[in-house]
Amino acid sequence: MTRFINLIAIVGLISAFSVQAKGIVSDNIRIESKMLGYALQYRVYTPEGIKSTDALPTIYIADGQWYLDAGDMANVLDTEISTGKIKPIIAIFIDNRNPDDLSENRRNQQFFCNQKYVAFYQNELLPSIDNNYPTSNHRKDRVIQGLSFGGYNAACFGLLAFQDFSGLSMHSPANSEMLKELQKVYKKTEKLPLKMFLSFGNKNDNQYQGRRFRNVLKEKGYDLEYKEVRFGHNWQNWAPLLDDSLQWFFAPTTN
Repeated sequence: MTRFINLIAIVGLISAFSVQAKGIVSDNIRIESKMLGYALQYRVYTPEGIKSTDALPTIYIADGQWYLDAGDMANVLDTEISTGKIKPIIAIFIDNRNPDDLSENRRNQQFFCNQKYVAFYQNELLPSIDNNYPTSNHRKDRVIQGLSFGGYNAACFGLLAFQDFSGLSMHSPANSEMLKELQKVYKKTEKLPLKMFLSFGNKNDNQYQGRRFRNVLKEKGYDLEYKEVRFGHNWQNWAPLLDDSLQWFFAPTTN
């Protein structure tokens, strides 16, 4: 009987440690942009147990609906935060589609170093988030992330909005020609106060030009984490790297 009771206690202890904190993902929030002249929508992930007095770091995610659906990123955030691998953060998932007609994808007009899109973040989206959530408004606590053209967008923000963002998370950015352009621009631009995550697959994912871009960033002295995995331009490549990129930017501070 004693042995049976001890077994129950052990099982209960294991169950207690396996309970995972659950954050909340909001419904779509609509924002009418004067900068862009049209409406956008986004969703916000907030971790469990946050307080109104917190000043949490943030990650802004272009292609947000894909990261939530195909990338299951809310569950990734829950796991990383509840296991202590990253500090609690707030994530903003920006939808690239017309909220009134989801078949209309606006990536091609938003993500190619569009200064109006950058101004939308700087003048409308960031203030709205900082006014409504317990966030830090310091650039060192903000990261922008995206995949493919959204990854190129993150690289653009590094050039055009480094006053507001210190972290760039770029998953398979753009195509070979656009990567060549990034190499040229970042090579001739003086080093900016940026920390970066850059990843590619090694199957038809522009990895050759990706490596050249990596080399330019390394030569400039950027704080860069580079990953290359054995998949293509798809979620088999990107999904397993979400925790790596989160840990690169948001690992708990050690005293």
